[in-house]
Amino acid sequence: MSETSDVLAKVRAALGRSRTATPVPVAPTIPEPIARLVHSEIGLPELFAKRAADNKMDVEVLYVEELMPRMTEFLRAKGCRKLALGGSGLLDKLGVFAALKEAGFDARRWAEMTLDELYDFDCGITDVYCAVAETGSLVMRASREHGRAVSLVPPIHVAVLEPKNFVADLVDLMEKLTEEGVGSNTVLITGPSKTADIEMQLVTGVHGPGVVKLFLLQ
Repeated sequence: MSETSDVLAKVRAALGRSRTATPVPVAPTIPEPIARLVHSEIGLPELFAKRAADNKMDVEVLYVEELMPRMTEFLRAKGCRKLALGGSGLLDKLGVFAALKEAGFDARRWAEMTLDELYDFDCGITDVYCAVAETGSLVMRASREHGRAVSLVPPIHVAVLEPKNFVADLVDLMEKLTEEGVGSNTVLITGPSKTADIEMQLVTGVHGPGVVKLFLLQ
């Protein structure tokens, strides 16, 4: 008998219990047609865009060369000046940080600021770990270079997605996280911040971004 089993046996004896706990029943296997609502890998970006728009996220599909002109236009229209960027190989590859600095924005990377300073920024700009087509959700996996607060604290969140980011449903997401790990923290974002706990009145953007803008690269 192991040391742990011995301790548990003594506890049971002290409580007057003569037998071990009943084994937990095995969960039934759920048939694929019931567990999965998305049955094809075809058209995931289009399905995601529709679901995300239903969730009140502003979705724009464009080509890579259109990204910086459209992002700059959007940020200026929203009156953004101070921009926080999560550490991202995709954003670096696209030259987002340099382009924003050249356009006159006060852009800083997550590694160059503190959490307290982030509350003074107008917008957080990130890539995503993946995007769930079934629910229109962004999945953010935090790391030292890509703090979760960048997408949760500023009043506006801008995310850049590429075709390889999409998974069909939450089943695929859980399998991916099981294989690759959740990191220090994983967040699912399904629309702007909302609350309805005061007199059942829905209010957007009380404790997080009130605007979520998505640029889907094609």
